Amino acid sequence: MLGQAVMDLLPLLEGLCEFSATLPLYPVLGSPLETRPDAKCVINVTVSVQESLLSLWQLSEGNLLRVTVEGVYSVPESFLPTGPPQNYMIGLHVPAVGEKECPFLFKNGVLKFGGEKEPLPRPKKWPVTNILAPGGQNIPDSFIVGGAYEEEDGELNTPEDRDLRIQGETIKKRIMWDLERRCYLDPLAVLCFRKRIADCRYWPVEITRVPIITSTKTKGGKGDKGGGGGGGEEEQISFHGVAYINVVPLLYPGVKRIRGAFRVYPYLDNEVFEKTKCLFSLFRDIGHQAAMNKIGLLTPHTKGILGKTAKEDKPPKEVIMRKASNIARRDTSDTTIIEAAVSICQNIEGQQYIESGTFIVIEFALDKPLVPKRLPEELANRVKEMIPPRPQLPRRTAGAKKAVEDYHSQVTSIAEAILDEYHELFGRQLVEGYAIDSHTLEDQKCQLNYELNSSGKYFAFKEQIKHAVVKIVREKYLKTTAFENLDQLQAFLSELYVYLVDQMHVALNQVLSQQTPSPPPPSFTTSEQLRLFAREAEKNRDYNLAATYYQERLSRDRQDIQSWLDYGTFCLLTENNLKAQECFREAVSLDPNHLPSILLCGIMAVMLENYEDAEVFFEDATCLEPSSILAWTILGLFYDIQENDIRVEMAFQKAFKLQKASLQKERPPPDVADAVRKVSICPSAAEVLSVSAEEELPSVEVSDIPEPSITIHRAEEEKIPKVARKMSLAPSRLKLVPPKGEEESFHRLHEEEGVPKMSRRASMAPSRMKLSTMKETRVAFETEPPPLPPPQPPITIFMETINFLMDVNAFQFVHRALAHELLCPQGGPSCDYYLVLAETYMLKQEYSKTEECLEMAVQIDYLNPEVWAQKGHLCYLTGDFAEAKACYERTISFVTDAKDMHFVYLRLGSIYLERKEYEKAKDIYLLASKKSPSCLTWLGVGIACYRLKEMAEAEDALSEANALNNNNAEVWAYLALVCMQGGRQLEAEQSYKYAVKLELANEELLQEIHEVQLEVGFGDPSF
Repeated sequence: MLGQAVMDLLPLLEGLCEFSATLPLYPVLGSPLETRPDAKCVINVTVSVQESLLSLWQLSEGNLLRVTVEGVYSVPESFLPTGPPQNYMIGLHVPAVGEKECPFLFKNGVLKFGGEKEPLPRPKKWPVTNILAPGGQNIPDSFIVGGAYEEEDGELNTPEDRDLRIQGETIKKRIMWDLERRCYLDPLAVLCFRKRIADCRYWPVEITRVPIITSTKTKGGKGDKGGGGGGGEEEQISFHGVAYINVVPLLYPGVKRIRGAFRVYPYLDNEVFEKTKCLFSLFRDIGHQAAMNKIGLLTPHTKGILGKTAKEDKPPKEVIMRKASNIARRDTSDTTIIEAAVSICQNIEGQQYIESGTFIVIEFALDKPLVPKRLPEELANRVKEMIPPRPQLPRRTAGAKKAVEDYHSQVTSIAEAILDEYHELFGRQLVEGYAIDSHTLEDQKCQLNYELNSSGKYFAFKEQIKHAVVKIVREKYLKTTAFENLDQLQAFLSELYVYLVDQMHVALNQVLSQQTPSPPPPSFTTSEQLRLFAREAEKNRDYNLAATYYQERLSRDRQDIQSWLDYGTFCLLTENNLKAQECFREAVSLDPNHLPSILLCGIMAVMLENYEDAEVFFEDATCLEPSSILAWTILGLFYDIQENDIRVEMAFQKAFKLQKASLQKERPPPDVADAVRKVSICPSAAEVLSVSAEEELPSVEVSDIPEPSITIHRAEEEKIPKVARKMSLAPSRLKLVPPKGEEESFHRLHEEEGVPKMSRRASMAPSRMKLSTMKETRVAFETEPPPLPPPQPPITIFMETINFLMDVNAFQFVHRALAHELLCPQGGPSCDYYLVLAETYMLKQEYSKTEECLEMAVQIDYLNPEVWAQKGHLCYLTGDFAEAKACYERTISFVTDAKDMHFVYLRLGSIYLERKEYEKAKDIYLLASKKSPSCLTWLGVGIACYRLKEMAEAEDALSEANALNNNNAEVWAYLALVCMQGGRQLEAEQSYKYAVKLELANEELLQEIHEVQLEVGFGDPSF
């Protein structure tokens, strides 16, 4: 024999009836071709069949399964290459024809010592034993390429398992196969395979070691008891283990391949049945040995081990009966414990797999996914069918009409320039009243023409209008080519001249007869300010006013996607679901690739119980941004509503992988982390001064160092600018006066005595430490820097999704996400969890449950400013203003702000006004006006200044408030009070009129206005 060629007959299963291939000829051992490596021999082979092996239905609905066993790593130390030869085998069974199972057997594993890692990529091998040529054992164009551990689908894919994998694949012993087996699954087998995966989740893959017995020993039936394998089945099949392969990812949409490392456990009947519902062992039980004999997977060597003659069938039958009885009695606890102990004793060798940390690397691959995945194009088309994209804005026309309009504008511009020139020449004569007759006009015309020609302006005017005339010629008269003769040219010029003169008169008549409309007044509010005003109205439960602001934003720019989203989330808050859906769909029509809009359309479809459309939206979101943690998590929550556990697992697993990858990218390199640890606690380098060698520092205790004063003020140059400087609407007369005598109590709240002072102050403001025994000497302590606080645990995928859902008021999904956050290993009942739960209860006005949640949050994180802000809101809504004041003051004393400080400032300022602490109210409202000015913040400043008798400052602040919102009746009321105090009757009456017209609801304020009117004697036009 010279050599062998290996031909792959797989094209026959792909529907081909005839195919040809050119195959290389591999020399066998001892062949003359081995001595001539330069000789490249090939064979041309043609294979043909009369008809296709598979029908069209089988080709379309069937599938091809490939199982590749790479190796078993970190095997027990008792596996030695010396001693009796052993056959290391791996087996599993898959449905091939209907529910009939096809056994997969991987034999002749090679035991290797550790020391180096297997090369990558390396070729896969044929599982055929009669290939004698070494080169023919490799499958063409099929390789094991490996990959990152984190991207695998197995059990050992976490960073904690990385060291175990590296040691097992490099240092410890291993058994290598690198074999690939294939199996065609007919349509019924595909359905059975899919059902088995959904029912059991785990697929058993058995591993064992059997001694290789010569054929002479296997012929003597009785001789088996004395030699060979030891005379009994338990002695012949040793080290019987099993790996539980989680094949559920094959049911994920679009998944065709899973590969990973799985731990090997001892084969225990009860445990295998509980996890896989499998009653028989491929290697041990008779039922499957007959099937293997029939298919021809057993060699003469293994038949002596696995196959028994008819005379020796009794012991295996007893084994099967014992197994069935064990399974039938598994519900009895005592019996189960005894049976488990017996099973462990019977498989002591298998326990070594656990002790050694043995794992198998295996791959399952399909030609077609068991669950097809919709293509991104299909999803995009479905979305377009449901929400047609908004047509683009009309393009600017460049036709005849536009050309004439341009000509009119040029004529108007030139006419204005000529009039300016005329006024420069003869304007004084008009002012002095000289009589102008026809002779004088003719002289002025001649002089004007002379000036225009001599200065070059006439030529400039002609060049200016030339382009507009050319456009009229091209667009209106469609003249783009040269004229054939001069007669045509003269006729056209005459016609054009008449038309241009007529249009010139039209333009001039429009300029002289119509008055130019005044431009619209400039808007003093931006879109973001309108959004702030709307949120203020939401917090005050004035939903009509909030809707007005949102609608005003849309009226200004209907192409702004964010305006549609904000209005839609507001409609969700007011439970106007149909209008919310309309807003979100409008946003998608403006931009079909806008992720938040598509997610919100899916959420609305779920709320309206249109689950098919919801799935389309969510899947389209994951296709638009495959790296979006938010999209995959919301898709998982949707599948959770559908009770589709497999797809829930798929979506959450993808989200977890994306989060892990993002955290690894954000993790600083080791050099940066070391530098951070060396940073001193001193606030800046400018504040670190060394002490001279002549001076000696006395021993100073930390408690002797005075605490730094914490205020909300910035440096002198960063103080709040005056009102007129901010809005430039009124002269600035505001003066910033610091709180008198109570700065420290206002700007910070003393912490509890149980908290160390230095730990509280170090993170709040730069501390300037002064020693009383030294002159202005500041000390850099020569001590080791304190250890960094423990890093905050990363936010989970559910909490990240909850933050988005809370912002858009999708509370149905919020509660489901909170349930998953509670069960998540990285989550649990955290401070953020209780804060979100408290906020949902607060929106429902369930204040007792809100208080319980906030108490739990306080116990978990006492120094979280958001906790105290929410607690202050709760006390404010329940009328406990004293406690609300304390909570709000504690909130603003922290360096880190709460999530929404604007409403903390507003409510704290209103409490100060109610308690007549006007200085504090003024300061807090000024702080709010600096960060996010609104009508309410400046109104608060104006009220505080008015109560402090600072009338000029009050008027400026109220003017700012009125500029931001001229429909606030309270602003007009205080303006009326200020004007009456200043003796301005007309302005006071106008302000009072608008306050009454806008239906001032504050009866006390209205009564105060009447009292002042009686006092000053004016202010009410009805007197």
